[in-house]
Amino acid sequence: MGVELRLDEPESALRARCAQRIGIAPERIVQLRIAHRALDARRRGRRHDLRFVHHVDVSLDRDAGGAESAAISRALRTGALRELPPPARFEREDVSRAARARRIAVVGAGPAGLYAAWTLAANGVAVDVFDRGPSLRERGRAVARFTRTRELDPERNLLFGEGGAGTYSDGKLYTRTRHVLEEPILETLVEAGADPAITFDARAHVGTDRLHRILPRLRERLESMGVAFHFDARLDGLVRATDGRVEALRTSAGRFDCDGVVLAVGHSARDTLRALHAEGLRLEAKPFQLGLRVEHPQALVDAGRFGEDADLARLGHAYYSLVAKATDGASAVHSFCMCPGGQVVAAVAQPGLLCTNGMSNSRHSSPFANSGLVVTLGPREFGDSVFAGIEYQEALEARFFEAGGGDYSVPAQRVDDFVAGRASSALPRSSYKLGTVATRVDALLSESITGALRAAIARFDRQLPGYASEAGLLVGVESRSSGPLRIPRDPSTRAAIGLPNLWPVGEGAGYAGGIMSAAIDGARSAWAILGCADDE
Repeated sequence: MGVELRLDEPESALRARCAQRIGIAPERIVQLRIAHRALDARRRGRRHDLRFVHHVDVSLDRDAGGAESAAISRALRTGALRELPPPARFEREDVSRAARARRIAVVGAGPAGLYAAWTLAANGVAVDVFDRGPSLRERGRAVARFTRTRELDPERNLLFGEGGAGTYSDGKLYTRTRHVLEEPILETLVEAGADPAITFDARAHVGTDRLHRILPRLRERLESMGVAFHFDARLDGLVRATDGRVEALRTSAGRFDCDGVVLAVGHSARDTLRALHAEGLRLEAKPFQLGLRVEHPQALVDAGRFGEDADLARLGHAYYSLVAKATDGASAVHSFCMCPGGQVVAAVAQPGLLCTNGMSNSRHSSPFANSGLVVTLGPREFGDSVFAGIEYQEALEARFFEAGGGDYSVPAQRVDDFVAGRASSALPRSSYKLGTVATRVDALLSESITGALRAAIARFDRQLPGYASEAGLLVGVESRSSGPLRIPRDPSTRAAIGLPNLWPVGEGAGYAGGIMSAAIDGARSAWAILGCADDE
C-alpha cells in the first residue's frame, strides 16, 4: 500500500498510518517491511513540499474478527491491500537431470553473465565464466595507469573486465525491470556488502567504491558454487558441430569445450560481435541513444530540487530525471544515468576514440552533478546496414577524440554558450580528470542533435533553475548509453535464431538497459536453459 510521510515524521509512524489506511488496530500488523520508497520532490506552487512515499508489505493477524476482518476483506477487494506471492528463488524444482548434466560457458562477467552463472550454478549446472578483461584488482591497476599516463590498454579499461562496464559507472539499480527475480538479485548484493536500502529505495545506488568490494565477494560465492572464472580470455569465435550447435569456444586463451553458451559480452565488444556475425550469428540494427554529458555544481541541483534550506543529511544529494518530448522541430531528449556527487569519466576501450560516462561513489562526495543528455537515433540518421549504427558511433567518437587534442582530454562548452551557439572563452571547473578543452561542441554534432539538445535545455532550465546558465558544462560525446545492435532470439527458448544452444543476453544483445535489467535478463535466460517456466 502507498503511505506518505512528511520529512519531520519518523518511519516508526508507518505502522499506525498503515493500520489507519486498512481500518484495523496497529497491533494487528505482525510485521512491516518497506518494499519501495521514493522522494516526492515536486513543487506545490512555489513551495518545496517534500515527502517520502512508501509502499509497504505487511503481515497481518488474520484471526481478527468482526469489523477488523471486514476491513481487511474490503481493503483486498478495493486494491488498498493485495496478497503477495511467495518470494522467488534462483533454485528451481522443475529442472531435469539432463539439464543439470551440461557444462555451460558464460561469456562476459558483467551483471547479465554473472547472474546467468549464478542461476545455473544454483541449480547444479557446471559453469565457466570467460571475460576478455582481467579480474577486478588488475583492472583497477590498469584504469589507474590509464588515468596517469593516458596510455589505453584495449583489454583492460573502464569497459572490459570483472563486473563489466557498470563497475566504473555508478552502480545504479533503479532502472529496474519488474520481475520476481529482482528481490533475490538485490539480496545477493546486500549479502555481499551493499546497503540494505537498495531493496526498497526508488533511487537505489550501490556506488563505484562499494562495487569494488562487492564484486570479489560475489565471485567468491560463485566459486563456492562450482563456477570457474577465466579472465583475460577474449572470445574470438565458435566451434560448431555438423548440426550447427556450438561445441566449443575459440578464445585468446585457447579452446574450451562446452554444451552451450550464454553470450553476455556487452555492447562495447564490437570486434567480438563482428567476428561472430561473420561466422553466422544473426544481428540486426536497432535504434540507440546518443548525445552529451552535462555537469553542474551539485549545490545548484540541490537548491533547485529541494530548496535552499533543505536537510541534505536526511535527504542526500538531489538527483533529477528530465524529459523533453518531441516537437515539430526537435527530437525528444531525456537525461540518462544522472550521477549526484559524481564525476565524468572516459569510457573507452579503443585507441583513437573518445566517449564519456558518469560514475559516483556511495557517499556522492564530489561537488559536481552530471548526467547524460541523449536523443534516440535510428536508421534514418545512421543508415540501414547492420553495422551502420556502430560506424556512426565510431566516426563521432573519433571526431571528439581529435577535437580534444588526441590525448583523451574532453571537448567542452559552457551550457549557455552551447545554447547561444558561440565559443566559450572560459570553462567552469570539471570533475573530468584528464582535462577539458574549450571547443564548439555544438558544431561537432549534427544540426538535428544540437537543435534537439538546445530546445530541451531551455525546457529543463524552467524545471531546474540555473540548468542553462554559465555554471553548467557540456562535454562529449555520450555514445554508449545503449547499443545499436540486437541479436534476434526465439521468444520461448531465448536462444539465438539458428543457434539453439547459444543464448544472447544483456545490453550487448539488445535486451537490457542497466545493471538490474541485465541481471534479470541473464537469470531469465538461465531458467530457459534449465527448461523452467518463467514466473514473470
